[in-house]
Amino acid sequence: MNFFRGVISGQAAGPQPSGAETIQKLCDRVASSTLLEDRRDAVRALKSLSKKYRMEVGTQAMDHLINILQTDRSDSEILGYALDTLYNVICNDEEEEQDESEDENAQKQADDLGLQFTDTFVQDPEHVTLLLTLLEEFDFHVRWPGVKLLTALLKNQGPQIQGIILVSPMGVSRLMDLLADSREVIRNDGLLLLQQLTKGNAAIQKIVAFENAFERLLDIITEEGSSDGGIVVEDCLLLLLNLLKNNSSNQNFFKEGSYIQRMKPWFEVGDDNSGWSAQKVTNLHLMLQLVRVMVSPVNSPGATASCQKSMFQCGLLQQLCTILMATGVPADILTETINTVSEVIRGSQVNQDYFASVNAPSNPPRPAIVVLLMSMVNERQPFVLRCAVLYCFQCFLYKNQKGQGEIVATLLPSTIDANSISAGQLLCGGLFSADSLSNWCAAVALAHALQDNLTQKEQLLRVQLATSLGKPPVSLLQQCTNILSQGDKIVRRGSKVQTRVGLLMLLCTWISNCPIAVTHFLHNQENVPFLTAQISENLGEDERLVQGLCALLLGICIYYNDNSLENYTKEKLKQLIEKRIGKENFVEKLCFITKHELYSRAAQKPQPVFPSPEQMLFDHEFTKLVKELEGVITKAVHKSSEEEKKEEEVKKTLEQHDNIVTQYKELIREQDAQLQELKEQVTSMTSQNEQLQATITQQQSQIQQHKDQYNILKLKLAKENQGQSNSQGDGSQVNGLQTEELTQLREEVEELRKQHSLLQTQLGDKDALISSLKSGAAQTAEGPAGGSDNTELLQELEALRSQVQSQSTEIGQLKMERQDLLRRAEVGSSDTLPSSDSSLDAAKMAELESRLGAQTSEMERLKAEVKNLSESRAELEKRLDSTTSTVAILQTEKEKLQTDVQESKKEQDDLLMLLADQDQKITSLKKRLKELGETVEDEDDLDTRDQTDDDDEEDEDED
Repeated sequence: MNFFRGVISGQAAGPQPSGAETIQKLCDRVASSTLLEDRRDAVRALKSLSKKYRMEVGTQAMDHLINILQTDRSDSEILGYALDTLYNVICNDEEEEQDESEDENAQKQADDLGLQFTDTFVQDPEHVTLLLTLLEEFDFHVRWPGVKLLTALLKNQGPQIQGIILVSPMGVSRLMDLLADSREVIRNDGLLLLQQLTKGNAAIQKIVAFENAFERLLDIITEEGSSDGGIVVEDCLLLLLNLLKNNSSNQNFFKEGSYIQRMKPWFEVGDDNSGWSAQKVTNLHLMLQLVRVMVSPVNSPGATASCQKSMFQCGLLQQLCTILMATGVPADILTETINTVSEVIRGSQVNQDYFASVNAPSNPPRPAIVVLLMSMVNERQPFVLRCAVLYCFQCFLYKNQKGQGEIVATLLPSTIDANSISAGQLLCGGLFSADSLSNWCAAVALAHALQDNLTQKEQLLRVQLATSLGKPPVSLLQQCTNILSQGDKIVRRGSKVQTRVGLLMLLCTWISNCPIAVTHFLHNQENVPFLTAQISENLGEDERLVQGLCALLLGICIYYNDNSLENYTKEKLKQLIEKRIGKENFVEKLCFITKHELYSRAAQKPQPVFPSPEQMLFDHEFTKLVKELEGVITKAVHKSSEEEKKEEEVKKTLEQHDNIVTQYKELIREQDAQLQELKEQVTSMTSQNEQLQATITQQQSQIQQHKDQYNILKLKLAKENQGQSNSQGDGSQVNGLQTEELTQLREEVEELRKQHSLLQTQLGDKDALISSLKSGAAQTAEGPAGGSDNTELLQELEALRSQVQSQSTEIGQLKMERQDLLRRAEVGSSDTLPSSDSSLDAAKMAELESRLGAQTSEMERLKAEVKNLSESRAELEKRLDSTTSTVAILQTEKEKLQTDVQESKKEQDDLLMLLADQDQKITSLKKRLKELGETVEDEDDLDTRDQTDDDDEEDEDED
């Protein structure tokens, strides 16, 4: 322990050991000590010496340190010391802080030392896997040094470390967990680690993206304040750029995940844009680059168009245009915003239309395009800003014939407004200004207004310019050629290579594929001599490009010449070249264009990016035109007059042949159309026939169902009638059964009426009996002889009980008669009987009253029977009504079925007529098909098949 304290404090007694000796002793102590505390102190001492004695610690202690990582996993402190020591040995960042006095060789030697130790560490891939395992430790003293060490390894040997992590199970997932760490230091260093991990490896980029990296990074950016955030936002944006750049899969995932919409709040700037911090400028610059990555021209057209559509729909393009027109925005941010808007609208008609409608907040309001062009032709504006405006204008016109027409229209006499500045006026002003860069930019911008648009090339021929007072106006084409060929001032102004190159590119684009423009150009007698003179001269290196462009322009005049000018036909121009220049010399000068060093640079990408204004010579679209025309112009110049004539003859023959072939093709096309129409008619008729056949089959099945239902109803009705009335057998008709049932019901009604009459008669008999009862009561009051009369009365009451069956009124009458009889009996007994016999008469009267009570109860029973009979009668009447309604319904259904049968027969007849007409049409169509050469079945086979079908139909009808 004293030894370690001496090493650390520097107070060791005796002579001081060298650094290598001290490190060797410490390494021995690490390897031989059994106590964890001793090993920990030794590793801590190595850490303190690792920066000063980097070489010695790296060469002697690396194996021991790796062994510590493997064996002492339980002690986080010693793990942290070991990881810090390895980081100090491998990392080269500390060397960047050296004094300026140290030379580059020392720095290079230090870098080589870091690479050497990195190679030593990764010789065994298990060391990297071990480091990934240690990153799972949550202890800060282990995790943070592990993150820094792995980052340093990736900086030194990125591809090798990436390969090891890629094949390691859950290797990328472990590193993604660093973004979720609550400790900002680890999270921020985790961002740096992922930046190094995702560089140039598409497979790891995809894995990181699908580990929900976009969501986490955008959340961190929002939490840190978006564009107003600090260095953490910058790190997140750099990682996003790594994930998205040149990775179509991740770009599609980013778009499909609706992450483009979350970018809109980044570009919300206020009215006061002064005092932007350097970090905010950096953040916003990276955000704009992220947008450009999604809509870069190098992406697939479909993916770019989809992203452009999403950016317009979510309002991102509108937000960018707001920044574009805002005041106080830093110049580099404004330049990058212009480039971003350019690529967002490039080739998208909807976005281009929106950009055309944007106005600058000026008084009066001006279109944004006009304001941008004013900056482009202003020589006091920064060079990069002017290039950005030119790129924006090119993107606005790319595949936008509507926009091209609007720009050209501002140059036409009928649309010029003297009170406002238009895009055409700015372009003309820049084209003829004293600034060569403005000349070049205006010429290229105007050329893009004519790109692949024959209509606008012809319209631009109408543009007239007023050169000076008192002189007639000249055409724009004439003025461009005048700058190249006439006047001392014009020659001096046009002597600049950049101006002449711009004008020549404009003229080549203008007259290519436009014979009318070629004729207008050749009509000026000075143009061809000027071109031949320029091509034939032996000029310096700087003028070679101008010679090549003049050769290209003259070649276009030959190739697109319609021979309308007698003095400048194709043949005469070729003879002129052969005499004045020489064919080989002409082709050699033409090749000067593609051999120029700036040509290949411009052909790489659409955006004009140049290190200096002097190198701004070629346009990307013009390089495509040169590549397209160089070969055909060379062939056209080398052809002799005889070959030309033969070619003309062959061309005429081919044209005639093509016309004949075209006529035949049109005839065949018409016949094909007619044949196709006939086939469609046949198909339609066949389908109609099938539908009609299906309809017939369906109707036949419905008729059969109706027949079956009709028979079932007929049998059911017959059975019901047979069960109710026991009348005719099963073979009787429905009408007969209905009449029978009605007759039976009428008979039942008559029988009920007879019973009613019988009851009325019985009621009359009852009245007579009651009258006799009255007389019998009177006789009983007179003497004993009334006993036989009472017996007779009882017999008559018994007869009445058996006869009377119904009448409710009878009970009331009997009660009234009983009361009357009692009253009379009392009166009679008081008048006729003496007082001595009153007791005997009272007994007889009591007996009579008991008999009358029995008669009353019997009458009550008869009343109930009469009620039952009335109810049964009402039920019979209901059944009669129901039967009558059933008969009416059946009669209606019968009539309906008969009507359906008649309609079905009519439809069958109509269908047969349609089938006959169809057979005639099919026969005529087959004849026409035979005339056209198509193979058709014989008529005999068709007749046989038709006969068979007719027989089948007749059989079905009979069935």
